[in-house]
Amino acid sequence: MSFEIDPNHSHVTFSIRHLMVSNVRGTFNVIRGELHIDEQQPANSWVVAEAEAASINTRNEQRDAHLRSGDFFEADKYPTLTFKSTQVEHVEGSEYKVTGDITIHGVTRPATFEVEYHGQSNHPMMGVRTGLTAKTKINRKDFNLAYGSVAEAGQVLLSEHVNIEIDLEAVQKPVEAATAAQ
Repeated sequence: MSFEIDPNHSHVTFSIRHLMVSNVRGTFNVIRGELHIDEQQPANSWVVAEAEAASINTRNEQRDAHLRSGDFFEADKYPTLTFKSTQVEHVEGSEYKVTGDITIHGVTRPATFEVEYHGQSNHPMMGVRTGLTAKTKINRKDFNLAYGSVAEAGQVLLSEHVNIEIDLEAVQKPVEAATAAQ
């Protein structure tokens, strides 16, 4: 079955250590994508998703503007962060590993998400829905996001590691739309 991400019921969030004493959290407010789920043959499943870099929201407008700038995402030059799966592997029960390519700041690197699949539900007014939670950790320096590694006093300003968590809900695409996408 083919699904389209429901941006009103989905969240792409991240956290990063700040001054090595706390976590700064944020989200991307504009996300979209589609996925195909084959519950009988999980290896036939796939996902393609993107978030708009300019939609970053850490609840601090000054920080968000800095994150959109050339010091970090360069949102004008690299408007989207993308993920395209290359492999879906069933681990056990509702647990899966989804491996694919993440592109951030014009750099593409492989990543594997630990996924908990929540199944499907048929709502009489909202159609067939599916959901999942996915988590991974990336090194921001792998994507040329090296700003703020060390403060003047030698103290680490930002961790290299960024935790990403996705709560996703998607709605089944009409059969004609799903067929046309293939």
